[in-house]
Amino acid sequence: MTSITETRTALPAGTWKADPVHSDIGFALDYMAGTFRGTFSRFTAELADGRLPGVAEVTSVQVKDANLEAHLQSPEFFDAERHPELVFESREITRSGDEVTMSGEITIRGHTEPVEIRGTVTDEVGDPYGNTRFGFRLTATVDRTAFGLNWNMPLPTGEPALANEVRIEADLQLVEAAA
Repeated sequence: MTSITETRTALPAGTWKADPVHSDIGFALDYMAGTFRGTFSRFTAELADGRLPGVAEVTSVQVKDANLEAHLQSPEFFDAERHPELVFESREITRSGDEVTMSGEITIRGHTEPVEIRGTVTDEVGDPYGNTRFGFRLTATVDRTAFGLNWNMPLPTGEPALANEVRIEADLQLVEAAA
């Protein structure tokens, strides 16, 4: 008996917009003896013509302490007043089955660096409201100091409290835009 397996290599055609209620964009990095995480509550992402641009508003950064949110918006970190957005623009998206790789550029604090994003993609599915949607789970790693995010505090051992390597994480549910 012969089995035929289909490997999907294309993304859905058309225009797809991130559902902000069912999507998350955030970051995580090592901090002292654990992980420090944050998210952005206001962002956009849209897949069209094989490209995925996305923007997160710096003033929407959320962490578990309002004082830390203010510090992250200060010139020591994201500098929200001078650089109100984090921007990603894909150049190429490659799909192999449920794996996806995106090459592109990310801009933080007005500085742009190349980035490679890896993750998974789901197949299209109808939702209970008559929409069609699919999802991406994506991760990229960047060195925050390349973007001028240099603040740190030494631990008693002299080691820095905050790692330079930051994982950017996006869990996107994209909904097909009306024609």
